[in-house]
Amino acid sequence: MRRRPSPSAALAVAALALALPAAHAADAPPRENLVSFTTTASIEVTKDLLGITLQAVRDGNDAAAVQAQLKKLLDAALTEAKKAAQPGALDVRTGNFSLYPRYGKDGRISGWQGQAELMLEGKDSERVAQTAGRLTGMNISSVGYSISRELAEKHESEVTGQAIQKYRAKATELARQFGYAGYALREVNVQTADSGGGPRPVLYRAKNEMSMASDAPVPVEPGKGTISATVSGSVQLTR
Repeated sequence: MRRRPSPSAALAVAALALALPAAHAADAPPRENLVSFTTTASIEVTKDLLGITLQAVRDGNDAAAVQAQLKKLLDAALTEAKKAAQPGALDVRTGNFSLYPRYGKDGRISGWQGQAELMLEGKDSERVAQTAGRLTGMNISSVGYSISRELAEKHESEVTGQAIQKYRAKATELARQFGYAGYALREVNVQTADSGGGPRPVLYRAKNEMSMASDAPVPVEPGKGTISATVSGSVQLTR
């Protein structure tokens, strides 16, 4: 038979439950003389990842026929691009494939239009650009450089260290200005980011669906980007 706890035991448990939060509160340092601030450091690097997006657009009266045309174009371009593909140097993947109706003035469907995308990306700029120049039946819709994950990770430690040093120096200076001897860290958050950007629309369009001459490379220039680190949090000023 299960025994019920005695009134005295129940009171003892309740008193212990109330005492535990009070004990933790007593152990926690007082939240006074706190200062919150943020520091940032950044490193400029040359973007190393070229991305080119190619697009084919077709329209007609029959949805199935438009879809078949796009599929044929995409399959041919994909097969040709894969011949030059090499992990890291040139990666190939398909993008958006869509089909939607066109409406006439009477509100009824008057035809169909569709588009298909093929995306080339890699660190070997010459290989990427030349491959894009060889693909027939698709126009280049965007070109752009970005910062690769490997390049970002290579500099993350350095830029994070710079941001932390700036945070510590600012904490020391704040303590001095407020008339304190030093500080103790309370909360710190470290974040890294890059402004590598990505593909952007090209400033030109072919007048028809014919591509550039075979093997003609796309003119590209990498440009600069930044890798940054931000340290934010609070410190407690000490005597």
